[in-house]
Amino acid sequence: MAQNSYPALYTPEQRQRRDASPWTLVQGILAPVQFVICIISAVLVVRFLMTGEGYLAATLSVIAKTFILYTIMVTGAIWEKEVFGQYLLAPAFFWEDVVSFGVIALHTWYVIALMMGAMTPENLMLLALVAYVAYVVNAVQFLWKLRMARLGAARMDEVSA
Repeated sequence: MAQNSYPALYTPEQRQRRDASPWTLVQGILAPVQFVICIISAVLVVRFLMTGEGYLAATLSVIAKTFILYTIMVTGAIWEKEVFGQYLLAPAFFWEDVVSFGVIALHTWYVIALMMGAMTPENLMLLALVAYVAYVVNAVQFLWKLRMARLGAARMDEVSA
């Protein structure tokens, strides 16, 4: 394999299923929405940690981020089933899914701790920030994978031309 070659992420059949799936568009919409919510929420969380003000707004923003995360995970699992034939942990996205489980666990821990009153507001917000860092790592994984997919697709197009 040449130094600048990237393996194709999708077989031609998977690529066709990806392009035909309505869940591809759903993922394409939800991903940037989730990112924007994360940025807004992170600002609110940091504001609370720095000033002690805005706890309710920060809390509601973390809950909104968690809701969109659950939504994108469920719809992403459906997308993976349509494209790769299994709901999660398809070889093409195995590590991204594994890290996603960690991200979901951190967000879920936040919600459970909030509901049970098990942590101070400051510790809840610190947990939210840890969850957001994990989310950013996961987002970078997906962006890198999609970049590699584009390069692989371009290579496939060159070979078939």
